[in-house]
Amino acid sequence: MSQSEPLTESPPEEHSPPGVLDRIRANPTGRLALKIGIGVLGAVVVAVGIVLIPFPGPGWAIVILGLAILAVEFAWARRLLHFTKKHVQAWTHWVLRQSLPMRALIGLAGFIFISAVVWLSVKLTMGIDLAAVIWKFVTGA
Repeated sequence: MSQSEPLTESPPEEHSPPGVLDRIRANPTGRLALKIGIGVLGAVVVAVGIVLIPFPGPGWAIVILGLAILAVEFAWARRLLHFTKKHVQAWTHWVLRQSLPMRALIGLAGFIFISAVVWLSVKLTMGIDLAAVIWKFVTGA
């Protein structure tokens, strides 16, 4: 090869070996079974997360985990997961830019909301008025 001759040969592309999901997707039956399995598992995880949202704990994190599971097979879930991550990060950055008293007020509002949801849930499902129980405990009545 002379120096004036252009280099047209590209370097060999690196191909990663097919993963487990790629091997499953190679078979039409496997592809359908994978879609159904991922769909059912992701839907169950999202549903559990939605049920847990009003309660203290990782409700939203479980919903996002369910979306991540669904995103393995479904493009709409990938888009929704991206949208959710973007807005959660924007909210987090906005809260962190606020002054300490404002962050305390936001935290207090969240605490009041969660407390109201827990109180209402316990009252409607078990018939126990937590406010009355706490009041009796505090006053010693």
